[in-house]
Parts: sequence; structure tokens; C-alpha cells
Amino acid sequence: MNTFNEGKWKWYQVSINNIDEIIPLTQKHPGCGMWVKEMEHKKSNSIRVDARTEGEEFIWGSLVYQQDVESREDYNLFHFYLTKEFFVTVDFKPPLLAQSDFEEVKKQMDHADNAVEGFFVLIGEILNDYLNRIDLFEDRLHDLLWKVKKQNNLKILERIYDNRHELLIWKNLMIPITELKFAMEEAFGDEIKEGPEFKRATRRMTRGRIVIQEYQQEIDTLIDLEEVVSSHRGNEIMKTLTVMTIMFTPVMAWGALWGMNFKIMPELGWKYGYLYALILIIVSTLGLYVYLKMKGWMGDILKGKKKNSFFE
Repeated sequence: MNTFNEGKWKWYQVSINNIDEIIPLTQKHPGCGMWVKEMEHKKSNSIRVDARTEGEEFIWGSLVYQQDVESREDYNLFHFYLTKEFFVTVDFKPPLLAQSDFEEVKKQMDHADNAVEGFFVLIGEILNDYLNRIDLFEDRLHDLLWKVKKQNNLKILERIYDNRHELLIWKNLMIPITELKFAMEEAFGDEIKEGPEFKRATRRMTRGRIVIQEYQQEIDTLIDLEEVVSSHRGNEIMKTLTVMTIMFTPVMAWGALWGMNFKIMPELGWKYGYLYALILIIVSTLGLYVYLKMKGWMGDILKGKKKNSFFE
């Protein structure tokens, strides 16, 4: 077990494999013993608050603080037990917060007045890591915005939904941290709101939630755009097929008529019957085309698609 901050409060960091090292704490704090028993089976987020006895409030639970966007099983979770005098983390791996200097984080904790403030230093670093990763997501989304116009196809639609899924994961990571903030207010009262680390982490939390919400609106707009474009193109295809069918109706009608096998068919004896038939087919086809054009039913459905255009 590693112990940090020898001043007003302490942080105990322990591995799940060495959980027996915190037995002395469980004996002094009954709630800590319940936490140890439950954490062995916990594989997801959870928060418990006990504020029944003034001055002895505590929070315990588990927090998923990293999640791979491709694999549900690839995630990092740590368990925590928090009072004003100390907090314990189990299986927290600081090096995984790639953007953080852990030594600087510990120095920042030295200035915290209590364990709650110290714990919020960790929460703030987790949120900072989220924001840095969301910036990378922003670059990919910006690239996608222009590819939708330049090269719109099924692969692009797949990428849009991949980005939407990734954004849902970020949102899913933010929700338990937001709940944790409210749980701390419930347990320790309004006084913790005045702490600088609490305020800093809260601002990062708000920034992250707003950014995620804005990106979600962008992706929803992209999906709506894709649906409009797909619907328009589908309608254009159906209109084109309908027009082509109508245009070939004279050929099929006259061909069906003269393909009959009745014994008496005067046209079979005409010297220029073949020529008359061709002229009749061409004239009736052109007549249909002019009629459809006058009605405005042809539109632009037979025009080719232009580059960098959604509809043309």
C-alpha cells in the first residue's frame, strides 16, 4: 500500500490483490468494511453515500474512468472510499492518464485542505484527460464534415455512426462523475463547494458536458442531412425508373400487338409496314416525352451527379 500526503489528510493507494493491507482502516470505519466486501464483485459504476452522523460522513463506490471505444471489455475501473480525513483508491493507475504528470498532481494535492479536495484533484485530472481526448475527436469530426460533402457514400455514413457511438461513450463516462459531484455535496454539505479543486473540477465537468452536447448536435445534424440526401436520391431513382418504364411503354405496347399470332392481320401484308411501325413507335414515344416534359415530371432526374454536390 502506498500512502501519500502526510499532512492534514492521507491518500492510501492499494491493489485489489493486496486488499488485506487496509484491514486496519476497515476496523476503524465500519462503512469501509462493507465497501471492501462489495468491491470484489463490482465491475461497473456505483456510488454510496452515508451522511447520517455529522462529522463522520463518507462516500464509497467504483468509477469507470477509461473506456476503449472499440471494445466493451477494455476499460479501467477503480474503487474508492472517501472521508474528509482520508481517501482510499483501489486499482487506480495514474500512468494511464497519459496527459498528466503524476508528480505534479501529488504536489497539487499537498495544497488541498482536506481529503475531499485532494480527491477532486484526481477527478480534475481525469476530466482533463477526457477533454484532451475529445479534442482529438473534434479533429476527426471536422475532417468528416467535409468528407460528407466531397465524397458522400456508405463508408462515410458508417463513420458518422462510429463517431456518434464514440460520443455516447464519452457521455457515458461523464455521467457518473457528475453524479459523484452531487453525491459529495449531499454527503459533505455546501462547504465543499468553496474549495478551489472542487470549483476547478466542476468547471471542467461543465465544459466537457457542453462540448459533448454541441458535438452531439453536429452529428445529429449530419445524420439528418444524410437522411434527407438518401431520401432525395431514392426518390430520384424511383422517378427515373418510372419515367424509363413509361418511355418504353409504346415499344412494349406496339410490340405486344404485332407479336400476336392471329390468322388475319392486315398489317402483315403491307409493303412498308415495318417502316410505319417504327415511325409510329418513335412518334408515340416522343409524344409521351413531350407530354411528361410539359407536365414538369421529368425534372432533373436524368442529369449526372456533380462533384462536391449533395443533390446534383
